[in-house]
Amino acid sequence: MTIPLSILDLAPVPAGSTAADALRNTVDLARHAERWGFRRYWVAEHHYVAVASAAPAVLIGQIAAATETIHVGAAAVQLGHTTAIAVVESFGTLDAFYPGRIDLGVGRSGQRRAEANRQEPREPRPPRVRHEVDGVVVPAPFDLSALLRNPRLTATMGTLQQPAAVAPDFGDQVADILALLDGRYRVDGFEAHASPGEGTTLRPWVFGSSRGQSARVAGAHGLPFVAAYHIAPATALEAVEAYRSAFEPSATLSEPYVVVSADVLAADDADRARHLASSFGHWVYSIRAGGGAVPYPDPDTVPALTAEQRAVVADRIETQFVGDAEQVAERLAALARVTGADELVITSVAHDHADRLRSHELIAEVWAG
Repeated sequence: MTIPLSILDLAPVPAGSTAADALRNTVDLARHAERWGFRRYWVAEHHYVAVASAAPAVLIGQIAAATETIHVGAAAVQLGHTTAIAVVESFGTLDAFYPGRIDLGVGRSGQRRAEANRQEPREPRPPRVRHEVDGVVVPAPFDLSALLRNPRLTATMGTLQQPAAVAPDFGDQVADILALLDGRYRVDGFEAHASPGEGTTLRPWVFGSSRGQSARVAGAHGLPFVAAYHIAPATALEAVEAYRSAFEPSATLSEPYVVVSADVLAADDADRARHLASSFGHWVYSIRAGGGAVPYPDPDTVPALTAEQRAVVADRIETQFVGDAEQVAERLAALARVTGADELVITSVAHDHADRLRSHELIAEVWAG
């Protein structure tokens, strides 16, 4: 039986276009996705870059209003920039309007680790090198340390919190969200209730990209886990393994539930797909160079990547599934097989909205068999 296929949308702003255009494109794609049989439609949270999904809860409401049955959610709310009560109340509001259709995705971003986690001894392991697992490419990891030290990133991240605010530990925030949803939240000995939010069927979907805290928190609480192969292909497989190792049955799940993401781009023929994907590396490079995602470049006008630029983005280019729909579906099937995924979520970015629609349509047709 073919596992469900879902969509993760960044609401990218194409070069020469606007954020308003990107938002209209997102709603249009969601309408088509529902007709084509995708299970879920998730939007990512990003700030200060040329993607338009900066306010997931607002955008989710617009998408849910424009569709009828497809599940709509966040991939994911960045808990380092908000509070547990704000998340529960905003998603509780959405659930009140669209009961049973809202997915509450949460992820670590801008958060400190708990002191105990920081002091955990790390297991020694040999340097990781590129290899393949049953047809799935696992590249050498990209070193993010320089990007995380980038002064622009530090400055902009600082504006996403109140002055002098310190984000709680991610695990504590997830526990608070669950307590608020279940009506058992206490603060300084007093009961505190989320309205709306309390008593809904909402449960967090935890997003992660390594075997670190996110995978362990999802497993310990018996929550579904989404491994970001599209962001961190070098460590996503070990994230799945860590989640399964940490999993404890809960009222939400009796056994692990794994979703794995992938970057894809399909067209009517492989040559066309490769051309459309030829500006993907430039877009990823703009992120990793520290300036943040630029408007998505037009493949008809971009110059070739330099050798230095290509080295920075080689892992992402190699793990983008590009080709005709059969070729893309074959690589998706391999990813599902290797990870044992219960569901896959694809993100397909192209400069032209019509090409992005066509990519999703072709993949849906082949995936449905």
